Amino acid sequence: MTVSEPAAPAWLDLLDWRRRVADLYAEVRAGRAQDPAGAHRRWAQERSELFRSHPQTPLPEGARAAFAGLPVWPYDPALVFGARVRSLPEERLTVASSTGQDLPLVRFGRAEFGDHGLDLYWIDVYGGGVFVPFRDATSGQESYGGGRYLLDTVKGADLGSTARGDLVLDFNFAYHPSCFYDARWSCPLAPPANVLKFAVRAGERASLPPAP
Repeated sequence: MTVSEPAAPAWLDLLDWRRRVADLYAEVRAGRAQDPAGAHRRWAQERSELFRSHPQTPLPEGARAAFAGLPVWPYDPALVFGARVRSLPEERLTVASSTGQDLPLVRFGRAEFGDHGLDLYWIDVYGGGVFVPFRDATSGQESYGGGRYLLDTVKGADLGSTARGDLVLDFNFAYHPSCFYDARWSCPLAPPANVLKFAVRAGERASLPPAP
């Protein structure tokens, strides 16, 4: 995700943001086995705090004063998977972004879980990183129409692997790209291969549910 280049002090703010995100995911990986719901609460709380107070928050300035925290669905253990990775011939492609720019990716495998699967991409620019975006039956209604992200390792969003080497896909940690909050950001959208047919009511949502 990119926006216009920041002034020199902002580069250090961006470094701090990425460091804090990486530290948060390290904490999540360490805590998921013993207390997955607690690790999820910690993740949601820290992300909300970063959005509320950090200089690199994706929130537009006018939305910050009234920000009450990121809305998330309750933790659902049924939406946690250890996915077997099937290698695929490397395929270079570009995906559209929210601002119409293209992002180069390399599709290198597919993470398969039950009757479902998500293609795995390597971001084909300096820094690289494994990238797993997706859309589902909530997209465009209860979550952003362009999809959400599950893994983006160059940004520190990495849930690790199981003891047998399967890739952890815990949809409770799905999050919206920055362009969902402010159109000035340019974010890659989930490609057609990564559209799930079921509703993933886990992770970040578009808004809080109505009061009963």
